[in-house]
Amino acid sequence: MKPETEKLRKKYMDNPPEGMTSEDIRHMSEDDLLDMDYFLNEDELDDDFGEESFYIF
Repeated sequence: MKPETEKLRKKYMDNPPEGMTSEDIRHMSEDDLLDMDYFLNEDELDDDFGEESFYIF
């Protein structure tokens, strides 16, 4: 497993999302862990595309 993924796993095991336990996080696949992280942080990743502005395409 990649070191970045292990850091995420530790982060979520120390402070699991609501409805999950550290044990749930421990047994998640790498893909599931990355999907969960993306879902929990998707607002931070938004690039504001579609805001009222002028765009040249």
